[in-house]
Amino acid sequence: MIGKIVKVTIDRPLGSRHPKHSDIIYPVNYGYIGGIIAPDGEEQDAYVLGVDRAVEEFTGRVIAIIHRYDDVEEKWVVAPDGMSFSDEQIEKQVNFQEQYFKHEIQR
Repeated sequence: MIGKIVKVTIDRPLGSRHPKHSDIIYPVNYGYIGGIIAPDGEEQDAYVLGVDRAVEEFTGRVIAIIHRYDDVEEKWVVAPDGMSFSDEQIEKQVNFQEQYFKHEIQR
């Protein structure tokens, strides 16, 4: 999946609160990729990096996968085509949520 262009439907835009944990505020756009079912039975979740405003949808390239060791889900990291982020930059931007899981960034 890494390198693939995907369309992300944003259901938790930048600046919004987590629906179950109101103390978590999304510093990035977050959503799902329609038509791709993840191991949890829901559509594949994705973080969108490199977009500094809230959006409703975004088309970009999968640049990494966050593999969670203590959860059935993986999260895809999507960015504008041609834009890249180091593992450290990705970690910093997704830490608001990934800090609660043992995980690694896969390329």
